[in-house]
Amino acid sequence: MSNLQSAALPEQPVSPAGLRGKLPSLSGRYLWPLLGLFCLLAINLVLTPEFFHIEFNDGRFYGSLIDVLNRSAPVALLAIGMTLVIATGGIDLSVGATMAIAGAVCANLVVSGVDSVFVLLVAGLVAGLVAGAVNGGLVSILGIQPIVATLILMVAGRGIAQLINAGQIVTFQHAGFAFLGTGDFLGLPFPVVLVLIVFAAVQLLMRKTALGLFVESVGCNAGASHYLGINARAVKMLVYCIAGLCAALAGMISAADIQGSDANNAGLWLELDAILAVVIGGASLMGGRFSLVLSLVGVLVIQCLSTTIIMSGLPPKFNLLIKALVVIFVLLLQSPRFQAQMAALFKRVKKQPGRAA
Repeated sequence: MSNLQSAALPEQPVSPAGLRGKLPSLSGRYLWPLLGLFCLLAINLVLTPEFFHIEFNDGRFYGSLIDVLNRSAPVALLAIGMTLVIATGGIDLSVGATMAIAGAVCANLVVSGVDSVFVLLVAGLVAGLVAGAVNGGLVSILGIQPIVATLILMVAGRGIAQLINAGQIVTFQHAGFAFLGTGDFLGLPFPVVLVLIVFAAVQLLMRKTALGLFVESVGCNAGASHYLGINARAVKMLVYCIAGLCAALAGMISAADIQGSDANNAGLWLELDAILAVVIGGASLMGGRFSLVLSLVGVLVIQCLSTTIIMSGLPPKFNLLIKALVVIFVLLLQSPRFQAQMAALFKRVKKQPGRAA
């Protein structure tokens, strides 16, 4: 077995285990994303001193922090699924379109007279599962590059949602379904609670079963994983299906929040925020190592950054530029090569006074 592994490994990027000692430690992985989040929170505190003020009224918490958590819920769900896809060395550009499809399915069912929340949830999840299975089939069975395979559904998915909505913005009134987007549970907005439930379920699945190890193995080296007896096709199919389910949940939350389905704008460009959150969390786009916790930290960094830009009063035309610059800075802090170069620079600066003497 060792001979097979050694023969396959040079064809693929070296696994994280092979780079042990060269990459930042586990504490370092958590340090930089958390430091970036802390800095953004501190800036918001300076701009608006009441930023951390939380009130409890009518059985629910209110405040800027609660708003940040609530607004980041759809992207957080997308990031959970995206983390697993990226961990296998793939990418999913279609999660925003899947959101639009799931929202359109649920909205049209409500308009057609379906009153059962359970039926609506199942229908939305089935739509997301089908979308994930299509992506997984194109990638794992047909061998199409993930960025191309998911780009197909990214384009076609919005067309499907528009066909379901007959080219219209579909609005509805359904108190039970609207609870997904506007309700609360134990004082917290229900979307936040739903994110915590999904995160806990996926985290347990990845860390308390062999599936998490299979995902990392396929991402590090699919060839060696095959010789170890791991079904890489099944693993990839599963993670794309999970991503589709997470996107469907995010789409239902968005539709329930506005009590309507807009196929053109639902989830628009949120796939890019999800990918960015996963990268900020330290995951490699080449696959392998991943952390769901850090991906959620990346989501909070993005949402806090958006809040900071709004609170600063800067003209809207600078928003995207500032966002890009801050994200680049955070990613540089996480780069092992950048850290090594900065350490070498500081070492040379320290030695200069001694040389002058």
